[in-house]
This record gives sequence, structure tokens and C-alpha cells, in this order.
Amino acid sequence: MRRERFPALDGLRAVGALAVLTTHVGFQSGDAVNGPFAGVLSRLDVGVAIFFAISGFLLYRPYVVAWFSETEPPLTLPYLRNRALRILPALWVAVVLALLLVPRVEDVTWATYLRHASLTQIYVDSPAAGGLTQMWSLATEAAFYLLLPFLARLLISYERPTRQAVRRRLAVLAAFTLLGPVWMAGINATGHPLAGLWLPGYLGWFGVGMGFALWQVARSSGRLGSSALDTLAKIPGTIWAIAAVLLLIAASPIAGPYSLIPPSAGQAFVKNLLYTGIAACVVFPAIAPTRQAAALLGGRIGHVAGDISYGVFCYHLIVLSLVQQVFGIGPFEGHFALLFWPTLVVSAGVAAASYYLMERPIMRLGRRDRSYDVSPAGRDSTASATPSSTDPWTNPEVRPAPPSGQG
Repeated sequence: MRRERFPALDGLRAVGALAVLTTHVGFQSGDAVNGPFAGVLSRLDVGVAIFFAISGFLLYRPYVVAWFSETEPPLTLPYLRNRALRILPALWVAVVLALLLVPRVEDVTWATYLRHASLTQIYVDSPAAGGLTQMWSLATEAAFYLLLPFLARLLISYERPTRQAVRRRLAVLAAFTLLGPVWMAGINATGHPLAGLWLPGYLGWFGVGMGFALWQVARSSGRLGSSALDTLAKIPGTIWAIAAVLLLIAASPIAGPYSLIPPSAGQAFVKNLLYTGIAACVVFPAIAPTRQAAALLGGRIGHVAGDISYGVFCYHLIVLSLVQQVFGIGPFEGHFALLFWPTLVVSAGVAAASYYLMERPIMRLGRRDRSYDVSPAGRDSTASATPSSTDPWTNPEVRPAPPSGQG
């Protein structure tokens, strides 16, 4: 099976990071609760759903390719090593910076920072450290990283990849999209908010990407015939417009309060399901992009923005806290624009320095499998060039697993 690249996912990672940054500025300024655009600002945390869907697609696809090509799936230990090399350095730097630069509340202790550094904070009922509250989603994603090798092998086991087998697995992954809403409804009905940060509540968002990965490989190999998805792939503007409509629906009270007040069980169900639909509509056009969509999202600017998107995610709340200190603006005192632009520009600069001076060199030194190429030249080359890692934060290029099972 030929190697394929998905450069349009670069731009979507940047969109997801921008959405997360924007919603956090909105909450810190108070505009996401009381401003004229409160509904939209408060729901831009849907960027997390976009990130999760991209991760599901890129990380599950090598297992699907191995299933179809009848080769060994990616080895678990190299896969986990590469995940750790990608996320931990910037995470640990962010934890240190938050400890040094962001004012601490009384209940935050050294143990709080250690839990954030180990991505275990979502399992302990304690205050989040300032500048690191967004890391709950990284902890949830890390749980998905650990589960994926076992879940993927379960899904590709037992039978050959016939058309019927593919359809059965697509049905299973489609069922995942209901698990999250049901979980979140149950959590809010029973009053266990901490469990609302755990992986089951978001497995449907990952499942969207996994389903797209299975469909894309099956479609390109001829296991599945043409369908309505092929038609939709030709009209990305329409699909993204549907995502915008779903976002506007989610911005209404039907998806719960704009503030951090817990929603009702029904509101939690609706919000999670709407975010699943938004993530699906945003990501799908990027895995089968038209020429215009590929140029829009996958050009040089999109590549660079995708490279630094993880750093923007990690550092932006620390930068936002510093911006507030410099301008003397307290929480919920307004001034959204005054906070937004410095936070965006400085976060991008810090993220670029982090990626090019630390993250990428560490990946190059740490990955013993030299079939991976994390350099910009590797990404900008043709699909027949040396492939690179299936990395939801940096490189969207993917390849079939070789017979040795190196993944």
C-alpha cells in the first residue's frame, strides 16, 4: 500500500490550538461568560475534540495499514517511547515555568506540580496549578496512548480485512461516539465531576478519528466502495459550514452554562455529542482534501503552525498570566483584545523556540528508529521520500508498518 501524507492536518492542529487559547483568554477576561460573544468563546474548547480526533486518526492508522497489508502492527514499546519523547519535554518545561512564574493559590503544593508532570492530576481531587489547568486534556490523551495498542490489536484481530469485517469495525467505532455523551451525562447526574476528565468521556472523539482512519485505508485499498463520504469530501466548505452551525447550536444554553457551573445530565450529553459532530466535520475534509483545502491548511505556514501548536497549548496559560500581570488586569476584568494579541504572539514565539531548540532535537536524538524523519525537509518532500512519525502534534505523514513491526 502506498505511503500517504495528510498535510492539511497541520493547519487543523493550529486551528485547535488557537481555539483553546482563545477560549482561555475569554474566560480569564470574563468575556466567555458575560461578553457579547460569550456563547462562542466558551465553546471554543471544542479545539480539544479536534486534537483528539486527529490523534485517533494518525495513531490508529498504522494498525489498520498493518491489518490490510498483513504485516506486524507497530511495536508497543517504541510507540510509547515516541509518545513520551513528543509530549514530556515541553510538559516538564511548562510545569517548571508555571511553578516559577504563575502565582500560586494556598492549596497548591509541590505534590500538585508533580501530579501535573506525571499527568496523574485528573485522578486526584485537588486544585489545579495555575498556568496548567489545560493539562487535563493531555492527561486524558496520555491515557488514550496507553490504551490504543491493546484496543487497536483487539479491533484488527480474529479475521481478515474483508468488506464485512471493515463494516463491523466501523459500526463499533461509531458506537464509541455514544459512550462519551452517556458517560458525561451519568457523571453529572451522580455528582462525580472528577470522573468527567477521564478517558471514557472522550473516547468518542478519538473514535471519530479512528473511524476515519479505517474508512480511508479501506477506501484506498478497494475494500469499501464509494459512498456519501466520497461526495462530502469534494465539498469541504459545506462540511466546515456544518461544523460552524453545530458550534452555534453548542453556543446556546442547550449545551449548558457558559461558566464552570456543572451542566445538567441532558446538557452534558448534548454538549459532548455536538463536540463529536464538530470534530468529525472539521477533520474529515483534511484527510481527503481537495486541492484548495490542502493549499489552505497544508502549506508552509500550516506546517510551521502545526509544528508549534503543541507548544502553544502547553505555554499559553503561563504567558496569559504574565500578560495579565504586566497590564495589571485581574481575572474577569474584561479587556479581551488587550489580553488576546500579546498572549497569541508571545505564546507562538515561545512555542517556536521550544520546538526548534528543544522538542525536535530531543526527538531526533531519542528515537533509535531512523526510519522516522522529523525534519521539515522530510515533511515537504514527496510521499515517496523517507516517511516520518505518525505524530498528532507535529508530522501528519504516515506509512504502512514494515514486516519487522517497527512502528
